[in-house]
Amino acid sequence: MPTDPLPRLRRLCRRFPEVTERLSHGEPTWFIRGRKTFVTYADHHHDDRLAFWCAAPPGDQQSMTAAHPQRFFVPPYVGHRGWLGVYLDVPIDWDEIAEITEDAYRMVAPATLIARLDPENLRSVEGGP
Repeated sequence: MPTDPLPRLRRLCRRFPEVTERLSHGEPTWFIRGRKTFVTYADHHHDDRLAFWCAAPPGDQQSMTAAHPQRFFVPPYVGHRGWLGVYLDVPIDWDEIAEITEDAYRMVAPATLIARLDPENLRSVEGGP
């Protein structure tokens, strides 16, 4: 059985300034300054798939879901806002997940927090499964 991806996703989301985690709608969710959601876990939420949903830059949702529908999807509730769904029950490229979570953070965080991002911390995708 594959390793639970939640701990690794949690580390990736917590590497950003002023991020907190709490349950929202029964799922682990990461917030910026406790208010704005940028990533939410989806443990078989509305289907039989393990995934997460996140904010995405304009056009990413459409291009990624069209190019790789086995890895990406339009999530319910937030898909109409351009959010991206990322399956975690397929082989995972953690470097790509690191980039996706950084993009999500940058889409939601205020400029003052984006200016505080540490390039060394962002490049590090340490920790195994």
